[in-house]
Order: sequence, then structure tokens, then C-alpha cells
Amino acid sequence: MYLGHFGLNEPPFRITPHTEFFFDGANRGPTLEALVYAITHDEGIVKVTGEVGSGKTMLCRVLMERLPDSVETVYLANPSLSRDEILHSIADELHLQLASDRSSRLLRDLQEQLIARYAAGRRVVVLIDEAHAMPKDTLEEVRLLSNLETDRHKLLQIVLFGQPELNELLGGMDMRQLKERITHSFRLEPFVTGDVESYIDFRMRAAGYRGPKVFTPRAVRRIAAAAQGLTRRVNILADKSLLAAFAGGTHAVTEKEARAAIRDSDFHQPRVSRKWWLAAALVVLGLALGAAGEHLMQPPSPPVVRAAATAAAAAAPAPAAASSSLPAPLSTALPTASPTASPTAAPAQIGSAANSVPAAQPAIAPDPANVTGAANAAETQQAAGPQPPAGKVSRRVFEATQAWLKSGPEDGYSIQLLTVKAEDIANMERFLTRASNQVPLEELHLYSVKINGGQYYRATYGYFPDRQKIAPAIKELPGVLAAQAPYVRSLARMRSQNRQ
Repeated sequence: MYLGHFGLNEPPFRITPHTEFFFDGANRGPTLEALVYAITHDEGIVKVTGEVGSGKTMLCRVLMERLPDSVETVYLANPSLSRDEILHSIADELHLQLASDRSSRLLRDLQEQLIARYAAGRRVVVLIDEAHAMPKDTLEEVRLLSNLETDRHKLLQIVLFGQPELNELLGGMDMRQLKERITHSFRLEPFVTGDVESYIDFRMRAAGYRGPKVFTPRAVRRIAAAAQGLTRRVNILADKSLLAAFAGGTHAVTEKEARAAIRDSDFHQPRVSRKWWLAAALVVLGLALGAAGEHLMQPPSPPVVRAAATAAAAAAPAPAAASSSLPAPLSTALPTASPTASPTAAPAQIGSAANSVPAAQPAIAPDPANVTGAANAAETQQAAGPQPPAGKVSRRVFEATQAWLKSGPEDGYSIQLLTVKAEDIANMERFLTRASNQVPLEELHLYSVKINGGQYYRATYGYFPDRQKIAPAIKELPGVLAAQAPYVRSLARMRSQNRQ
């Protein structure tokens, strides 16, 4: 209804997964890249969890598109499969004919078919959605499937997508064998307010909008608070807000339209009336006054008790002077007093203790030279940028890439190749050495990237000002480079990820 009103080509906030509207903020992009890496490098079973409506299915669909052509994907959306049904489902997706109905024979036939595919240079990955709702017997079959391997390589990669209940399910004693086979675990973080603002603007422009931002900051904050970081809720509220703005004849979504959208949503929880808050406060106040009145109405202590207390207070020793070994700020802020001191004497004693505190000791005070040196070291480390890898060839390519990213072209693309962990830099060193025998070393690039808090190094090849020229170049890559499941990487993305 509002497409023409806002100059949109299509609805921007559909709740069905539309891969062209994939937003890589709030750890979605790095998680996607880590999944591609894990699948193409025999990393075993991978787990991805997130709340309802956090974007798990969207991530799964985008992952299927981003995997190289040499990877065959099996997508299982029905979690209620039995042990035998999951085997037949995988076989159907791969267009395989399994000869037997017995589970043991089915596994053996499937293994033979997967070995033939692996010999032909093809990998197979099974993506299981809603894995938290799978029967335990079926999850046990998933564990057996993960055992299908050659002497050196996995024949089947498995990715489990599920709600946080999947973690609880795998935490049981009967699931510990499957849990031990999970090599990577990722969690889709909820959006914060800044993510919601970027997400809404991204979806609007992906749908064809070209004007200034439609949603005001206050409207975004309202939507972010009501959505609780869940993308599906953001989509619902943003769509209703646009509809409210269209109905009101305005081209801006303000706090008014956002509040109307929130009130119209099923997950909206109305505020408690102020009258109820006032009644509750009065009840609490009444209870407090009643307790105080009961305390005041108690009879006073007998004279004998009062006399004994006064004598004990008079006989108590005077408090010791503050220790001169304490730093001045601590001694001044926290004077010591005897626990048996008379209440009437406390003010004078505290004052005398404070006045007797010596000046700060030089041995305890921080050394200004050390503080300055630490600050300068931190500034130098920050200015130095990403740290180079340890390998000789890797360091040479890395340093050349740093200079190229700083002074090279602003736009363009490169071909993504190998990604390794920092501790596995020896694998990168061997790869660059072999690759330099087939392409000039100057055409290889190496930069730093953080993936879920871990340090990685990533290699790319070449520079292409036009994205359309990359597809033919990928097909013509020599064997060492072509074996790395190459795909497109923009220079802008390389610069944004190039950090320590």
C-alpha cells in the first residue's frame, strides 16, 4: 500500500527470508564468513544458536548461496524426522538411490556415495534448521553421520541451527558424545539501538528508497526497545510504522507512528497504569509506617540495662591512631574507630584520626614516568595497526598489502582465497610459497581479520575494478588457488576487517 508513497520498488520489511536483504551487522557478517571457512576446511559439526526471530533461517539461506559451486547443500527444515527418515532425506536431496532399508546398510551405502563425490572434488554439507526440536534418536544419528570420513577428511559437514534450547539439550549426559564433536559454536547477538537504525536504513535502500532517512532517532529507539533486538520484530514494527505514516499522509516515521505500531503488535506488553503504581506505593508506605509505629510503641529498656551499657562505653579504650603506613587517600577516606566506642565520642575521634594522617608516601604513589611510558606504548601499539604474521613470506606479503590498502584504489574487488588462524600461520606460509610458483607474489594480498574474537589472516589474489570481470578470472585460476574455494571480496570490506 505504501510503496509508491515512499518510492520503494518492493516491501522492505518482509518477514520471509529474502537473501538480497541480508544485513551483515551485529556479528551476522563475521558469522557467515566463519561458517564458509568451517565448511570448506573440514571443521566437523558446527552449531549456530539464536532466539526466535533473530535471523537464523536468513543466515542459513545466505550461507547456501555463498558456498562455492563445489559444495552440495542439503537443507533439512523438518526437525521431526526419525533416524531412518533423515538418511532417506539426505539421499533424496543428493539424488542418491539407497539399496537397503536397514540403518546400518543405509549408512554404508551413503558413505560409498559420498566417497565417490569426494573423489570427484565435491563436498557435501547438511544444514539442519530447528535442530532444538529434533528427537534425541535423530540427533544420535547425526552424530553417526559425522563419523563418515576417509582416513584424512570428513565426507559430510553438518551445521545445526537452533534456539538456545539446543544448548540445554546438548548439555545432557546422553548427548555428550555429540557435543564433543561440535568444533565451532556461534550465537546470533540481538541488535542494539545502533544496529536497529543501520538495519532499517539498509532494508529501506535495498528496497529502492533513495531519500533521507525516514525513521527519526526517537522512532528507532522506540522500535529497538519494543523489538528487544530481534530482527523479525523490527520488521513487523517498521512495516506497521510505514503504514501508519502513509495513512497519516506524512513521509517521516516519528515516535507517534512507532508507538502506534507497537500498540498494534501482539508482542506489545502494555504498561501498568499509574493508578496501580500509586496503590502499590501506598501499600508499601503503609507497611513501613506500621512497622515503625510498632517499634516506637515498644517499652524502653530497663534502667539497669542502660546503666550497664553506659559503664561499658565509658570503660572502652580510646581508638588507636590511624596507621601511617596506609596511603593518604585510603586513611583519609576510611578512618578506623573502635567498635565499642561511645556514639557521642565518635565525631571527635574521627576528626583527630583524619588530622593525624601523614602525607602520601612516595614509594606508594605511581611513578609519572611509568604512567607516561605505558600511555606512549599503548598509543604506539594502537598506531602501529594490525600485527604482521610470523612467517617470512607471509610478513612480506602482509606489509605490502598494508601499504596497498592505505594508498591503493578506493573501490574494487579481489578474489578471496585462504583463511587461517594466527596459530596456523605455517599453513599460510606454505600456501603463499606454492602460489608464488604459479602467480606473481606481488599479486597476492594478506591482511588481518577478527572472527568471533579470534585472530585470523586472510589471503586474496589480484585487483579487479569491475565485479563482472571476477567470474571469468576465478574460472581461470591455477590449481593451487582454485582449490581454496575462491569467491569475491571487496576492497572496502578488506579495509574494514583489517584490524588486530
